[in-house]
Amino acid sequence: MSDITTINPTTGEEIKNYDYMSVDEVNKIVDASHEAFLAWRTVSHEERGRVIQSIGDKLIEHKEELAKLMTEERGKLYSQSLQEIDLCKAICDYTAENGIESLADDVRDIEGMKKGLVSYQPIGIIYGMQPWNFPAYQVFRYTIANLMAGNSVLLKHASNVTGSGLLIEKILHESDLPNDLFRTIIIGHDQSEDLINNDKVRGVTLTGSDKAGVIVGQQAAKAIKKAVLELGSNDAFIVLEDADLDIAVETCAQARLINNGETCVAAKRFIVVDSVYDEFRKRIVEKFAGTKSGDPMDESSDIGPLARKDLQEQLHEQVEQSVAKGATIAVGGKIPDSKGSFYPATILENVEKGQPAYDDELFGPVASLIRAKDQDDALRIANDSRYGLGGAIFSKDTDKAVRLAREEFDTGMVYINGYGLANPALPFGGVKNSGYGREHGGFGIKEFVNIKAVHVF
Repeated sequence: MSDITTINPTTGEEIKNYDYMSVDEVNKIVDASHEAFLAWRTVSHEERGRVIQSIGDKLIEHKEELAKLMTEERGKLYSQSLQEIDLCKAICDYTAENGIESLADDVRDIEGMKKGLVSYQPIGIIYGMQPWNFPAYQVFRYTIANLMAGNSVLLKHASNVTGSGLLIEKILHESDLPNDLFRTIIIGHDQSEDLINNDKVRGVTLTGSDKAGVIVGQQAAKAIKKAVLELGSNDAFIVLEDADLDIAVETCAQARLINNGETCVAAKRFIVVDSVYDEFRKRIVEKFAGTKSGDPMDESSDIGPLARKDLQEQLHEQVEQSVAKGATIAVGGKIPDSKGSFYPATILENVEKGQPAYDDELFGPVASLIRAKDQDDALRIANDSRYGLGGAIFSKDTDKAVRLAREEFDTGMVYINGYGLANPALPFGGVKNSGYGREHGGFGIKEFVNIKAVHVF
């Protein structure tokens, strides 16, 4: 029996079987990756940028092939798979254009010296463990920054998107990048810990749940290796009394339901002040009620299935536990009688502390609708979470919203009157149990470098 069997969540049918790599095979990959790094670190920033541009170009050549495979393996809408690949191309373009400047030496005038230099030097192999929800984006987010920095990259992808991980490797190997600088490895958790302990692996990055973050963070700390952890969240989208409700309803619905609701920075808690609550509720319930679940390859579908059957069951259990503790279902909340792992667009009301819908991350198309007395109460509720990845504020007073975002919202990212998954030009990451470290915006490129001081007398 194979170690991994990928399943199509739309049909429940098997796609392909894979076996774990042997310890010897993984060690050979690590050795080759290290040797490739030793050569790559000497390559100029300009040449690295050119190679990264070639990766983006090769990715677009395989756009439809990769998009279809991502949809088949994890059930995301095909149109959104195509958009995801465009985002990956944008990451390549941004990094190729801006990476040279980000990595340039910093020259400082210091009394008593001719000069002081701050240099950003690559450190070696960066090992990434990535989730299934954005099979391409999650990989490109850390890979491209680290290749530009001069490191080599290993990928352990989520088992249910093993095919996507291997296709991404094939795409990079068809570009101008030396093959051993990027390898997809198929291993289990025990082998993963051994890899973290390998002396040639110099940095560890994980995108996943906070429970996984605790384990990987401890493993990296024990090996005295830097880690970047991008973990779960329960993002609050705050609707203030002076919000444009048309924009707020449209944006909140999109931000909760995009990618089948399986997004770390999705809108998970709709916190609405009392004066506009009833009107917002009426409109958002209508919006969710009109959402169509269906085949993700069908253009008429609004959401596809959840990525796995166990995730469907887990989400429904969280909904039922919330209801048992006092929440009510405004729309949805029932597993459909159909093949695949579909779950309807769902809104829970009367959501309070102690319920999974308030305390935990619900990874799927389920929103928590929470009434706040006023602006201060809304921000109190928003910050009353162990998570702090993203969030949003809706208000016609943009200056006020920006001030609240900067000074009072305890998250790594805030959207004002809109929503976007990620932007290569702005940092991505969170605080509290949502993890630490940043990707994108010139920050990710410096997470795994030796910031070296050179004193010139």
